[in-house]
Amino acid sequence: MTTTSTGHPQDLAQILREAGLRVTRPRVAVLGAVNAHPHADTDALIAAARLDVPDVSHQAVYDCLGALTRSGLVRRIQPPGSVARYEARVGDNHHHVVCRSCGAIADVDCAVGHAPCLTASDDHGFTIDEAEVVYRGLCPDCAVLAAADPATVPPAVHAAAADTT
Repeated sequence: MTTTSTGHPQDLAQILREAGLRVTRPRVAVLGAVNAHPHADTDALIAAARLDVPDVSHQAVYDCLGALTRSGLVRRIQPPGSVARYEARVGDNHHHVVCRSCGAIADVDCAVGHAPCLTASDDHGFTIDEAEVVYRGLCPDCAVLAAADPATVPPAVHAAAADTT
């Protein structure tokens, strides 16, 4: 598993060097932001990066995210119905659980053993190296709100619950 988690600028610079990337202030800031804010969208990462590099442009952050993703330091995910989000937990084929109400996202390890989900019933000739599973439901906070007042739950959640019964 390759997980970057330090957040210290010298450590981030070393991580960039080891990945063969040039060390720049925007790259250090963006990698630090992704580490500090797992599953954040681009707008949140721009705001976080600007805490370290106030004049960093939107385009520079997008460019950094692209370079970090291509180098394997960052993973881009896009759950259905969501904007792209980024995380520094890479290389372990984990999955995600997404709250249907507030959109909160959490990591979920593979169910058992060694990535059983990589064995497709029919691979159609593809060499499969990753599988993406998205679990959907209500996060604990939204579940409490829904139990107290069902009107607080979006209609899509009621429809999804009806489909499973």
